[in-house]
Amino acid sequence: MNAPDNLRYQQSHEWIGTDDGPVPVGITDHAQDELSDVVYVELPEVGATISKGDPVAVVESVKAASDIYTPVSGTITEVNTALEESPGLINSDPYGDGWIFKLEVNDREEFASLMGAATYSGQVG
Repeated sequence: MNAPDNLRYQQSHEWIGTDDGPVPVGITDHAQDELSDVVYVELPEVGATISKGDPVAVVESVKAASDIYTPVSGTITEVNTALEESPGLINSDPYGDGWIFKLEVNDREEFASLMGAATYSGQVG
């Protein structure tokens, strides 16, 4: 299982970037593997203000539909419209082209409640 060190993770298998500015959010390699072939993504609305833990998107696979929860609070600045045509990007590149939305973070201190790569890998590995 792949879990890049430069990201933060939550127990529900979402990841978030840690750079300044709007940061990408997606589902982990473990989550996409468990879901199997992703066939549809319901993207959130650009401009929506969301709170940590809110369900903001839905990923559907041949196995199940899963809510995607925001790891931190903020405003959605962009969605990955490429997923409308190619939802399988989540399977092939979950930490790159398979990101789901970008978030302008309200309170960077909320990152403290998220897991680093080693902790996350230990919980799912």
